[in-house]
Amino acid sequence: MTISRRDKLYLIGFLFGAALLLFLGRNLLQSSVLVTYGLTFGGATVGAVLLAALYRLRLELQASQNELARKQAELSFALEVQRALFPRTLPSGFGLEFAAVCIPARGISGDYYDVMELPDGKLVFAIADISGKGISAAILMANLQAVMRTLAHTGKSPKEVCSSLNRHLHQVTDAAKFATFFYAEWDIAERTLTYINAGHHLPIIKGSCSEGVAKRLDKGGLPLGIIPNYDYDVGEVTLEPGDVMVLYSDGITEAENEDEEEFGEARLSAIIGTYCNEPLPEIQRQILLGVHNWAGNEPSDDMTLLIVRAHEAEMEEK
Repeated sequence: MTISRRDKLYLIGFLFGAALLLFLGRNLLQSSVLVTYGLTFGGATVGAVLLAALYRLRLELQASQNELARKQAELSFALEVQRALFPRTLPSGFGLEFAAVCIPARGISGDYYDVMELPDGKLVFAIADISGKGISAAILMANLQAVMRTLAHTGKSPKEVCSSLNRHLHQVTDAAKFATFFYAEWDIAERTLTYINAGHHLPIIKGSCSEGVAKRLDKGGLPLGIIPNYDYDVGEVTLEPGDVMVLYSDGITEAENEDEEEFGEARLSAIIGTYCNEPLPEIQRQILLGVHNWAGNEPSDDMTLLIVRAHEAEMEEK
């Protein structure tokens, strides 16, 4: 809290007046009872005004602290609710393994990732980035998560899921709001990944690391919520044993250093290529470390990673 301009002027005026009276009356204090009385009255008045101003500032400061504590409690509660929306454990035994993390920039995030098993035995995973930041983006993220999970568990295809989500977001948000979204359905029997990329950063796939082959998944279309009846393209790719797929939000690649230079996809791809034979948590750690070394401690945007690796042994067991 800061002292208002008016209060500053009042205090300066009173202090200047008191100093002027003391200066002018320095030789008259002993010779004039009236001057002595005037100076005493003036000093008492200034003291009273100062005490009143300090008391008022104290009350305002206490009210400001109470309001700050209330907002902090609300933010902490919202953060706990949001954390509960992310999967507590990631599925295993589907021929895929996962590692995932979301690091909010402002305590609460508009990014989202999910991995879930469907009743028909398929596996779906997704990553999203809601436009904007803070509470409003987090609320929209929670809404997206609830609708997506409902649609996926009804057995709808990736195209039906994305089309329904797109119409829903267009209805419940204004024109300035949208969500970039990547949604994939894994069929372990066919070893195929059916996906839609709705305006999200292109995931990076490193094929077998010994070959150093990189593939990008670009089939899809516009972000969700822009055009209500948009017709999304559907892509399909086969994941071979040892393939590593990295899905990420723009908080990773757009992190800037002191010279306002972005971390970029090339640096991200290079880290993935260097560490793709390592356990997924180590790949995740190296990516975050690389971004941290590039941009510093405090992220300016939410950072989310979802890393996937295909396994041969699990596929054969099926």
